[in-house]
Amino acid sequence: MQKKKKWSAIPKVKVSFNHLLCPTCPGQEQEDRLHEVNLSTQRLRVLPPSVLSNSMLESLDLDRNKLRSITGISKLCNLKKLILSKNEFVDFPNEIQSLVCLERLELNQNQIRIIPEGVFSHLPRLKHLRLNNNRLCALPRDLAACGGSLQYLNISNNLFRTFPQPVLQLARLQELHVQNNALRQLPRELFQGQSLKTFKASRNPLREPPSEVCAGGIRQIRNYFNQLQHGSGQEDKRVKTMFLGASLAGKSTICRSLKQGRSKLVPKDERTVGIEISEFQIEDFTFLFWDFAGQLEYYMTHHVFITPQALVILVINLHMYQTNDKTFKELVGFWINNLSMRVPNSVVLPVGTHVDCCQEQEVAEKTHDIMARITAMLAERKSNLAHFIDNLEGSEEPEFYVDQWERLKEMESCMLTILNFVAVNCTDHRAIRKLEATILKHVRNEELFPEVVRVLPPVYRQVEAAIADIAGSEEVADHGMMDLQYLLSKLSQSENLASLSRELLQDILRYLHRIGLIVWYEEIKHLESTVFLQPTFLITMFKLLVRHQLVQQLESISLETLIGEHATIRDRANWVWTFKSKAMLCHQAVRALVKHQLCSEGMRDVFEEIMGPRPHRGRGKLFSLLEHFELCMEVKHTEALNPQAREFVPGKPWETTQSQGKSWYLFPTYLNQTEEVSEVWGGDHSEDLHIRAYFSPEIPEGFFQRFLVKACSFYSTHWVAKVTCLLVCNGKPLLIKENNQRAYSYLELRSRKPSERTGFQFAWDFLVAVVLITQKLAEEWPGLHVCVKSPCRTSGCPAEFLWPDMDGTGATTKEDVKTCGTCGHRFGAELLLPKVPRPLEELPAQPSAHYYVTSYGTTTFGPSSIQVTRQVRTLLPLLAQGPTVMARLLK
Repeated sequence: MQKKKKWSAIPKVKVSFNHLLCPTCPGQEQEDRLHEVNLSTQRLRVLPPSVLSNSMLESLDLDRNKLRSITGISKLCNLKKLILSKNEFVDFPNEIQSLVCLERLELNQNQIRIIPEGVFSHLPRLKHLRLNNNRLCALPRDLAACGGSLQYLNISNNLFRTFPQPVLQLARLQELHVQNNALRQLPRELFQGQSLKTFKASRNPLREPPSEVCAGGIRQIRNYFNQLQHGSGQEDKRVKTMFLGASLAGKSTICRSLKQGRSKLVPKDERTVGIEISEFQIEDFTFLFWDFAGQLEYYMTHHVFITPQALVILVINLHMYQTNDKTFKELVGFWINNLSMRVPNSVVLPVGTHVDCCQEQEVAEKTHDIMARITAMLAERKSNLAHFIDNLEGSEEPEFYVDQWERLKEMESCMLTILNFVAVNCTDHRAIRKLEATILKHVRNEELFPEVVRVLPPVYRQVEAAIADIAGSEEVADHGMMDLQYLLSKLSQSENLASLSRELLQDILRYLHRIGLIVWYEEIKHLESTVFLQPTFLITMFKLLVRHQLVQQLESISLETLIGEHATIRDRANWVWTFKSKAMLCHQAVRALVKHQLCSEGMRDVFEEIMGPRPHRGRGKLFSLLEHFELCMEVKHTEALNPQAREFVPGKPWETTQSQGKSWYLFPTYLNQTEEVSEVWGGDHSEDLHIRAYFSPEIPEGFFQRFLVKACSFYSTHWVAKVTCLLVCNGKPLLIKENNQRAYSYLELRSRKPSERTGFQFAWDFLVAVVLITQKLAEEWPGLHVCVKSPCRTSGCPAEFLWPDMDGTGATTKEDVKTCGTCGHRFGAELLLPKVPRPLEELPAQPSAHYYVTSYGTTTFGPSSIQVTRQVRTLLPLLAQGPTVMARLLK
């Protein structure tokens, strides 16, 4: 009787990850009392009778199964929550209409094409509906019957070409997701009510309102439509055009020749340093030209400015090009590969230059070779993606990899568009005119450039014109940096803009920032009140410290500059040596270098504003910018003991004190030596916990360097080198090594095998945290596939265990033993995947852990609390408990 009483108190049962042939509950009498059942990842094809017989059930999770129908579900008349995501539904399950108590329904990530009428009219209590990642192009009219209850709707990643009208009848809707459809226009009525709080519409070819307006959120969209009411919208035809290619390809010559409408050869000593920006008209289109320098050092800054929805002109020096793998990779393949990863839906126009230095037959042969190799590259990429998809679909447990499968399918449908090759003789103005006509023909093609036309209220163009007048006035310096409040004041003084609110003016500034006409980084603390009216000056700031031949720039710092910064020739020699050996510069060296370069370019007057007014204090605008984009990081050199440190009292929050050490700045791009990291690590051991994060097609250029900055911002005890990094947390080391070979690119992570059973929790938490940092950074390359595997622990065995989708908890397996399908050996699961070994006896409960992070501090695992002094950039200051630390930090 006591046992029966114990079971009757069970409120829910969770049997996911167990592969039960017939999931059952504790017994019929107790089963009737269950209110919540989780049967996710059970490979179910039909609903278990034991579940259907429980009329008291209120929540049923059937996520990640093989269901195509849910016959019998109508018996669960009290069901409030039904999760059917990541199954195999093609037809919408009509029996759902019998679930009149239903409040939450999730059918995302299936293959549903049509939802019949007559379902939602029977669901008057429905509050939460997820239909994303299906094949829908319309919603049933009776969805409007949920207007008094529905608060959340997600229809993203479907096939909608027009906005579904029933959504406009959902009077209580608070959150709406329509991302990644084919919407061109949004209805004004959607934003007239006050209930909608969250709206997401990215990756739609929107014209009205433009995507750059929608990115500002509901308030900015409302302001946009309010302005449209005061006058008819104006079509704005603007094209961002990016010139990419290797050094000396002729990018600047093409760019300037197009702008001037005639041949304009650019001498070698005037080639682009960093990025140059210019604007001009071709008929009714405005082109914003971005000319990117080809040297590898400058590529580190490209991720800041390379954006989707742009025409990419890939310039190739045909005179230098040879029909072999080496020159193709250097002059063409490198750029195609990186575009495929960074902006995989780009339109690329290959342009061959230096035609006048080649024979006609030679031009034809090289053109054919280039296009054939590009075609082969894209075919190989598509074949690899198909191979990855087949592997996941053919695995014994495909339900564990649904998220990875979805990501691969999305990548498979998003490939570069390569236009016909154009060979140009840059000395012939007729060839320039022909190229201009070709570009114009392509941008008029709405299939290629669906977002090239934007509908704007007249006031947007008026503000743009007023800013151009302000930037060109005598009172504004050439650099164009202006205080935000002063700019708003000047705009308000314009006759046409006097009646506009500051809120509206700031919204328009945000729009102009997103299309690249001005730069205003609200999210960067030291730059939030500064607007760059001339984006080219922002590039100037970048190339002060991220540039070709930086060592030579250091060596050339003048005596006058050294004296002004209280430095000597010997100090300069030490700076050069430290930079060559450790890729580090002290604050004094940076000030001297920046002052020297600004003086050489005639901009000495902006030195204090860029670097900050007081030496050795504060970051100034330059380092705020570089750290925000993960191009450098601050490193403190402090004494072993800090006499000003506060007393540590166990159980009470502890605040770190402001470091009094000397500031240094590490530039990972320039790292070279690896000996120190290897020495501290002490070599690999066969018993190490060992995983690999594989990248396809390869690890992007600059990825590992940015990873170093991001990872080291969490773990202040670290050693770094060109392709290795050693992080230390709570005295436990973790080694990361980069291996970037064609068809074999991965980051290898190693930590020492714990000597105690209880040490596995921390070890795997640490590894998972670093994996999450890697995955979060990889999201900036939409065409990059990353998967995590654990090598078999048998020496010489090539087998690897693929990690399932990570749900944010860090646990990827509930099994105690894993068997290698190649060598047949069995291993404790905790040696291969995030898994805490089952204790021999129940351990005492540990107090809950709270995690904080300093601006460049450490994350701490375990029952402790650390008070934050400053949070990392945009990361949350409070880390979640256990393995979810980075999952929540990096959202």
